[in-house]
Amino acid sequence: MAPNINPDDFASDHRVSFLIPEWKRLTQAEIDAQELVEADPAMKELVEKELQDIEAQKDALIDQIQKIVGNPNEREWPNEIVLEVRAGVGGEEASLFAEELAQMYLKYAESRGWKRKNLDESRATLGGIKEVQIEVKGENCYKELQYETGVHRVQRVPATEKADRIHTSTASVAIMPIYTRTKVEINPADLEVETSRSGGAGGQNVNKVETAVRLIHKPTGIDVRCTSERSQIANRERAMKLLLSKLQQKQDEEEARSRAADRKSQVGTGDRSEKIRTYNFPQDRVTDHRIKESWSNLESIMSGRIGPILEALEKAGTDLLVAE
Repeated sequence: MAPNINPDDFASDHRVSFLIPEWKRLTQAEIDAQELVEADPAMKELVEKELQDIEAQKDALIDQIQKIVGNPNEREWPNEIVLEVRAGVGGEEASLFAEELAQMYLKYAESRGWKRKNLDESRATLGGIKEVQIEVKGENCYKELQYETGVHRVQRVPATEKADRIHTSTASVAIMPIYTRTKVEINPADLEVETSRSGGAGGQNVNKVETAVRLIHKPTGIDVRCTSERSQIANRERAMKLLLSKLQQKQDEEEARSRAADRKSQVGTGDRSEKIRTYNFPQDRVTDHRIKESWSNLESIMSGRIGPILEALEKAGTDLLVAE
């Protein structure tokens, strides 16, 4: 019998409620057969065969229920993601904060032994980054970082501030899983392709040949750019993976928002416009607004020690799935 699944627990679940009467019928048949053996031991051999048949039918029924409802603790997680960090409101300070966030995740990835590779980066004139996309590969990388998508807010006194006033700036983070198969299909007619010189480090070939690729999905306006590879073909392949991830994320966000109204509470919709966390430097505190928890020692957190935050979010998300 499949472990940890009791069909009686799903009697109110409309997805599998049609299977519950059959489960109850088999359970009663099992009781009747056992009572028959107690009343007439001579029937034992015949009843044992009947009980084996009933058990096989119940196992098949449990397998069917498990396939429909799933099991959040046994989900298969993609081990490849694209991490995207963008500067938000706050000018120069937002760009600096975006770079610090990207470094925080890269240091955490390094501590977990995950592989990282920059796909594209746009730097700000006065320091920091406007936007960066990083490919991350490693066991459970999406499972651990899945709740990081959203707006991250920083409150601190910038180095250039003479009056010691606290400024508030933001950066957005997106964690986009790379699935071997996606529900998204792209019509080639909907794609616009641009090529250009990468213009960064990488040798004469990268700088003088048009190896950088930009893909624009015309129906949604979503565009991606990849400059990390030395050939146009390789950059196009990576850009396509990133585009599929963005389109999949957009679809997932829309589905999550439609479900959110029916949920009693939530860790988050996974929408990049949702404010999820504040990094308050004067108070040496990080607060996650979704689960209303705070952690101290900001310097340590910004150096990549974000494990306790990720664990708290994962626990809240698992508890919610079980409750549903």
